[in-house]
Amino acid sequence: MGLLPNTLLALALFLLAGHSAAQRNLGTINISFPEHPPQSALSNPVNDNFLGISWELSSFDTLWGFTADKLPDAMQNYLHNIRARISNPLRMRIGGNGMDISTYDPDKTDVMLQLTDPDAYFNDIPCTFGPVFFDVLNAMSDKVGDMSYILGLPMRQPEFYDNAVLLAKAAQEKLGDKLDALLIGNEPDLYQKHGHKDQYGISDYVPDIGGFLELMEDDDAFNANKTNVGGPTVCCNWNLDDVISAGLDKYPYKYYTYQHYPTHFCAGPNAENTNMTYFVTHPNVRPYVHWEDGNWKGILEAKQAGVPVLMTEYNSVSCGGSNISDTFAMPLWATDVALSAAGSNISGIFLHTREFDITYNLFDPPSAHDPNQTGWRTGPIYYTTLVVAETLSATGSVVVDLELNSTHAVGYGVYDDNGDTRGKLVFINYASKETLPSSLSDRNTSYTFHIPENVTDSIGVRYLVAPGLYSGSRSWGTEDETITWAGQTVGEVGDLGGKQETSFIKCSQGCDVDVPGPGLALVYLLSDTSDTFFHGNSTVALPLGNEGDDSGARSFGLGMSGVLVWAGSVVLSIALGWV
Repeated sequence: MGLLPNTLLALALFLLAGHSAAQRNLGTINISFPEHPPQSALSNPVNDNFLGISWELSSFDTLWGFTADKLPDAMQNYLHNIRARISNPLRMRIGGNGMDISTYDPDKTDVMLQLTDPDAYFNDIPCTFGPVFFDVLNAMSDKVGDMSYILGLPMRQPEFYDNAVLLAKAAQEKLGDKLDALLIGNEPDLYQKHGHKDQYGISDYVPDIGGFLELMEDDDAFNANKTNVGGPTVCCNWNLDDVISAGLDKYPYKYYTYQHYPTHFCAGPNAENTNMTYFVTHPNVRPYVHWEDGNWKGILEAKQAGVPVLMTEYNSVSCGGSNISDTFAMPLWATDVALSAAGSNISGIFLHTREFDITYNLFDPPSAHDPNQTGWRTGPIYYTTLVVAETLSATGSVVVDLELNSTHAVGYGVYDDNGDTRGKLVFINYASKETLPSSLSDRNTSYTFHIPENVTDSIGVRYLVAPGLYSGSRSWGTEDETITWAGQTVGEVGDLGGKQETSFIKCSQGCDVDVPGPGLALVYLLSDTSDTFFHGNSTVALPLGNEGDDSGARSFGLGMSGVLVWAGSVVLSIALGWV
């Protein structure tokens, strides 16, 4: 890379003298990244499309557009930003509670969908939808690139069964190879609690599934020799082990599915669902992903039976999120969860988004009525999709929690080539002035992660950063505090603005990666992995006359802030005696 210009080095020294040199950071963490993953991890390589998006059916037209010829520019960009970073089809799951009582009408060709109950509970909105729905799915795939779809089938009430068969047949006919699976029912473990059925347990559910599949097979909507159905999509009161062992395993399922949230907002705010501390505490992540002993046991049973497990819906706080759901803490947490799931025998996970102005949404149009306008708002958690897409490999990844035994400092090792090659490291730093104890008030909030010698000759580093944990939040009045991934911020039509930045560091004798708090670093082992960082402009659609800055993401070199990060890292290490 050559020597830094004297003036730039002087500037870096000046900045460090005024800030970092005056305060020690939170310490140096020595990383152990073995040449091969532990044997227990080898059974779970995941694809680079591991992280998908889950959508609530009732709000789908307000996000994807009302017809196939008017797909919102913003949604094309949001999705293509992810698709451009992966080699496999981008995974979409469409369903939710409302789909479990919605109706497919093959004669409804004038609009995509129509809400049918103006008094519906906001977490359970039914609709009628027709073939335009499939036209839009196909058109978006044509614009964005290969996508695969998982659709829900309504089964909450027997009177919907015939219509579900009709929907299944239409989905297979209209989508063809783009159809990944059909999920029978949604959260059946809540049917009784929500008053949909008087008495309903697992012993009632499994025979219902049998009858449902027989109906589909009789009507040629289900081919027992090439199954594409999944379930049970439980969330709360049942676990996979109990459902599988009660008889679900006798059916030829393509996927076993579950969905889960750490907490909910269904009855309004409380001390738990407004608690930021839970989400920035790494030891909480693995118990959340594994859920309960029975669910974890079910995941292992499914793996042994050769049935992949999908977590078809997750986000911060169910029932629409809370005041902490649109903060910078969430992309850190959601990335932590995704990587933990990837290392836990789960084969796919889906971030959930829904109607306009829900606080945990990945993105929001400027109004609930016209998605073709500019002025979209990007939810902080959307950045998770970009980070994870660049982390996982087209050759298959085995992800291992490096178990740093820290509350705020997190490390993952990513092995490429289905586990044969050390490829990347991911470091997460949850620390912030808001979360540190007063005894550490004299420290800055960065951690130094030390990679030992003889791991790799050189590394490339990209950062996900923001001024604080509450950045991006409307609730906390910090919406204008910019979140950046590799130096870029998502704009008002889903476009990535700013110059893409990557820092490069020699590492044959070991090296340090400083991660600001809060923040995340994705580290490529450049001499080991065959992957290269995504570079290029992933924006595919901008409104006429608003082409914006096309300079972003053109080069593989360092931008100014990337140089300062590198210079600061070197000088700080020397100043503190770390090198």
